Amino acid sequence: MIFNDQNKTISTNRLILRLFQKSDATTVAKLCNNYNIYKSTLYLPYPYEEADALGWIEQHLENFNTNRLYELAITDKKSGELYGAIGLSNNETFQQGELAYWVGEEYWGKGYATEAAQAMVEFAFEIKNYHKIFARYFGSNPASGKVMEKIGMKKEGILIDQVKKDGHFEDLVYYGIVKSKGE
Repeated sequence: MIFNDQNKTISTNRLILRLFQKSDATTVAKLCNNYNIYKSTLYLPYPYEEADALGWIEQHLENFNTNRLYELAITDKKSGELYGAIGLSNNETFQQGELAYWVGEEYWGKGYATEAAQAMVEFAFEIKNYHKIFARYFGSNPASGKVMEKIGMKKEGILIDQVKKDGHFEDLVYYGIVKSKGE
């Protein structure tokens, strides 16, 4: 993971994590206007329109600059193709934050979420000096839990029937990782 503070990017072997631009709104809307992504996320609306994407993107730079929230596009290092998004909240009082991500369905199973999530964990621990990162997923979406396990997170618990989505209740499964003493 290489963080470039000047242009606010994180580079990995295959990816560039960068701030979203207004020009990304059409692609974001296309990727997010997908029921399979909607049903696995807490806050994405469905249907998802370009205006939703623009409203969301408008907040990113200020949130990043004020260390409130880091929301980055997951893009291909060579082509620049947009695969999804990754976000990390920042609770400075407790030196921790929540990791969240989504990847367009056509890019599932290629390791992009795992690679981006690993980079964000390194960014949080090495650059932002977090003590802990947590993440949560719907019990009906175990693939997201696999990403969390691959990056070293440990299951911390399940909140039974925690949220109501599309008329039925979903468990939220919580994972976490604590900065090791050597980092």
